[in-house]
Amino acid sequence: VQLQASGGGLVQPGGSLGLSCVSSGSIVDMAVMGWYRQALGKERDLIARISRAGITWYEDSVKGRFTISRDNAKNTMYLQMTSLKPEDTAVYYCYANARSDLPNYWGQGTQVTVSS
Repeated sequence: VQLQASGGGLVQPGGSLGLSCVSSGSIVDMAVMGWYRQALGKERDLIARISRAGITWYEDSVKGRFTISRDNAKNTMYLQMTSLKPEDTAVYYCYANARSDLPNYWGQGTQVTVSS
């Protein structure tokens, strides 16, 4: 399975942006998928994930502003981001995991820059 993240770019504070993560294979068997982000000079942090059943979790700083979803028929996961802040600036990475004892599949990352 290969993951391809896209949709990043430059957006003004308060704006919106949508990220996509397309899988080369079926995501039906992926128990969990999600998004990490890594700001310059900082660690990579998990910000949102979604289970096979559609149960979601969000890190506090993005809760209420970001929405994660998955479309198994299109082998795609999404992250809709609204009310963006400069502190959301980071490289965003998608991942997928079929089973907890297996390593994650990773996308290549897409840059999101929030600046006026």
